[in-house]
Amino acid sequence: MAEHGNLRRAAEALNLSQPALSKSLRRLEQSAGTKLVKRTSKGVALTTVGTSLLAHARRLRLCFDDMGRELSDLNQGHAGHLRIGAALVQVEHLVSPACTRLLKDAPKVTVEITVGSNDVLLPALLRGALDVVVCGISAAQHDELVQERLHEDEFVVYASARHRLAAKKRVTISDLSAERWALTPAGTIARRMLQRIFEENASGPPQVVMQTASIHPKVQLVGSSDVLGFTPWRDVREFAVRYRLVKLEVPGLRATRIVGLSYRKDAYQSPALQRLIEIVKLEGKKKTINNRSTPP
Repeated sequence: MAEHGNLRRAAEALNLSQPALSKSLRRLEQSAGTKLVKRTSKGVALTTVGTSLLAHARRLRLCFDDMGRELSDLNQGHAGHLRIGAALVQVEHLVSPACTRLLKDAPKVTVEITVGSNDVLLPALLRGALDVVVCGISAAQHDELVQERLHEDEFVVYASARHRLAAKKRVTISDLSAERWALTPAGTIARRMLQRIFEENASGPPQVVMQTASIHPKVQLVGSSDVLGFTPWRDVREFAVRYRLVKLEVPGLRATRIVGLSYRKDAYQSPALQRLIEIVKLEGKKKTINNRSTPP
């Protein structure tokens, strides 16, 4: 009912008759000693107590899901299905190499990768729709998640070598405020960081002409126009020669991203998931070493 807002649709979804569902609801309300739903002009809605009960029920459902998966893994040994969420750049640099290595060791494991931004992936992880997420994480601790740091990236402003600002030795925030941008979607760590930098320097919000989680459309647009980009240089370095991209020197602009692993506290971790996490950590260490040894 919480999902459908209507007794009839809820009954159909549960493959029950509406009277049977109403009877079950009355028994539940009698057990709770209070009303759990209220009628509205559009159907039914949860009361405050009903909303609280729903939160507990969802946590129980996650526990039952974890229990079922654990029993399945115990029955099948190291076989299992992993649901991984990752930012597009992390798929290429961390997740793909880790999955390739894992599947060589455990060929019966199956993997499902969901690509998205952290503002989409982390809520999906909390809902139990994903097992682990590799993306940018904030410095603040999350009550329901374990978040382990893999490496840190420093963001840069990049442009076409033909851009008028490319000839300047020092670019100011004021210079940047008048430009157009190709950025990640609203709500992502990169977008929030640039927004905050502009606000701290009393500038209006960046003028965004393209937003996408994919790096390729952004570097193509930046390389062929006067649009600017904002991302770790490591992410665009391989495109720099092809699209004639350069970093702009912006004194005072300091923005870093912590890339990490996120998974739910106290959730069941299959042997395959434990091994994947171990491999991703190793890949993260290799990337950190490579970044230190490779000149920008």
